[in-house]
Amino acid sequence: MWFLYVLSWIALLFQVSLMTLAVGAALYYLAELIEEYTVATKKVLNGMLVASCVIYMGLWIIEGFPLTIIGFGLLTNIVGFHLLTSFPFIELMSPSFLLTCFLVFVNHYYAFQYFSEVYHTFPEVLAYFTLCLWAVPFTFFISLSAADNVLPQHMSYGGGGENDVLSHYMTKGKKKRSALLTVFESCKESLMSLGRQKRF
Repeated sequence: MWFLYVLSWIALLFQVSLMTLAVGAALYYLAELIEEYTVATKKVLNGMLVASCVIYMGLWIIEGFPLTIIGFGLLTNIVGFHLLTSFPFIELMSPSFLLTCFLVFVNHYYAFQYFSEVYHTFPEVLAYFTLCLWAVPFTFFISLSAADNVLPQHMSYGGGGENDVLSHYMTKGKKKRSALLTVFESCKESLMSLGRQKRF
């Protein structure tokens, strides 16, 4: 009897490790898709925000959720729409991003408070958390690296008055590129000097 009990724990550890690997692979794949198709991702995020607003209105009208949950949820979505205007260029220290992070925690607080006082089944609570609290912030989170592979285009940056991404790249990235060119030039010179020494 103890042998089967030990086997059940070994099988559980194996299943958890496979699930963790599958979730990690799925996140990696989603991040790759978001980096590859930023325009489509922006449209999907816009649709998710609109759907979340519709869900909040349905929860208020049909289910009678409190106005604090609905108000903070809609405010979070409005800030999400503002973040979407500069997508995929999301600055981590911008007021919009910081306000979104703060509002996500506020929404969780009010949701935990509401669901601890009013009984709902576990699937209903999970549906609320998944569709209203987790889907949009999670998609923004895994798309933070999407701007790394986007070609330069006309985009406004916060400081310096530069509105062109290409000129921003040319002026800000010049030090890195010149250091890289210096390394390549020194490698070229050392290889050329080795070639000259072998000829003589």
